[in-house]
Amino acid sequence: MVSHVETPTLATSRQPTHSIEGLVQVFTSIHRSFFTNVMAQALRIAGQGTPVLVVQFLKGGIAQGYEHPVQLGQHLDWIRCNLPRCVDSPQLDDGERRSLQDLWRYTQEVVFQGKYDLVVLDELSLAINFGLISEATVLEFLSDRPQHVDVILTGPKMPPSLLNVADQITELRRSHQP
Repeated sequence: MVSHVETPTLATSRQPTHSIEGLVQVFTSIHRSFFTNVMAQALRIAGQGTPVLVVQFLKGGIAQGYEHPVQLGQHLDWIRCNLPRCVDSPQLDDGERRSLQDLWRYTQEVVFQGKYDLVVLDELSLAINFGLISEATVLEFLSDRPQHVDVILTGPKMPPSLLNVADQITELRRSHQP
């Protein structure tokens, strides 16, 4: 017996031929150590041929910036803010603040161009809570994104307005004390 699996071909435009609405998923925890789970999901989806963008707003230290994405496989682009350090407080100098704003602007542009079907916005809640990205702008982005795009938001203390628009909320917590 011979089995044949046919690889689906993508339409020439990035818009799918069917109209399944994308989901907004939130992964939140009081700890900042759960990104591995989200990244595993992004890698799995990219491995199936879906274009994925992972954006880490508060990670720096490797002079990456959106101009130099890391490509993990053919379908996953990973970008970070072009900062000399990781951000752990709202105190940024003007250059750091500008770099973060440029990354947010770039993220919106490529999503609205329909380049990606899954977008992971890592530690977005912290960027909002630090006053670095406007909560209203994120809500507008989520409502105006192309209909088919899935978005994953991560970070502790997710604003209630974002939880209210989420289709799925995953709260990661420890079930025991060491």
